[in-house]
Amino acid sequence: MGGWLQLENLGLTEGGVRIVADVTLEIGAGRTAILGPNGAGKSTLLRLMHGLLKPSAGRVAWPQPLSQGMVFQRPVMLRSSALANIEYGLALRGHAPDERRRRAQAALERVGLPELAGRQAKRLSGGEQQRVALARAWALEPQVLFLDEPTASLDPLSSREVERIVGEIAAAGTKIVMTTHNLGQARRMADEIVFIEGGRLLEQTPAAEFFRQPRTDAAREFIREEIG
Repeated sequence: MGGWLQLENLGLTEGGVRIVADVTLEIGAGRTAILGPNGAGKSTLLRLMHGLLKPSAGRVAWPQPLSQGMVFQRPVMLRSSALANIEYGLALRGHAPDERRRRAQAALERVGLPELAGRQAKRLSGGEQQRVALARAWALEPQVLFLDEPTASLDPLSSREVERIVGEIAAAGTKIVMTTHNLGQARRMADEIVFIEGGRLLEQTPAAEFFRQPRTDAAREFIREEIG
């Protein structure tokens, strides 16, 4: 395999329950969306990729070390300002105070929230917090950014803004791997689809092909149900 991220017979069992089972795939260029019904194991697979969970079987292989970031569906905000939340991650990476401030302010500009720099992050709306979380990740200039249902709890306007920001992060050269249950979002944002059900990989297909002619009955049924 030759992708920048390789999963080999990856599995996770917790409490006797198999959550991810024998997943083998590689991820290369472009934006990848992990799709599947509720309980399919999408978020668990993403956390295994990022190293937040240790697999019970198989392995996650990075042929070359790449810097990573992750943004969750409900981002964790420190009890400090939006700007300080972004500076915190930069401080952990060892950046000097002046550099932290410069990069944090630039990141808030890029996500369209410079006027909220001094506001308490925990008091921001859900959409604003998610944009701060994206700014915090973007300021670190990750080569790979994992996103777990980044718009699942947001209103349509906030969702569109998050999609815009993610598109700009990708255009700047960061590889995006995201989970979503939103077919429209996957159509708009993904170059390839990884479709899982019951913790098993059923399809890894270019996005246009997946939506035009899914290969499995499970994927066809998923699309039918989501379209309604």
